[in-house]
Amino acid sequence: MNLGLYLANFINILAQVLYFAILARVLISWFNVSPGSPFFPVIRLIYGITEPIMGPIRRVLPRTGMFDFSPVVALILLHFLRVIARSLF
Repeated sequence: MNLGLYLANFINILAQVLYFAILARVLISWFNVSPGSPFFPVIRLIYGITEPIMGPIRRVLPRTGMFDFSPVVALILLHFLRVIARSLF
């Protein structure tokens, strides 16, 4: 196998992990979880994984009231990243 195929597979796996982390973050946002909850460390991990991607997107997007469209934009960008990686390698 060549390096390009390894790189394309790595990008694909990374995009899938980020995709599911973003979906988990969206689902978590529907619930009020206190810091004393046993799930809190997992939630902090998910936020730590997704915030470097969604934070810059959130700063660029205009305010839309109580709706946050940064997960939608992030998922679309991840999709394009996967398509580009597939076509390049």
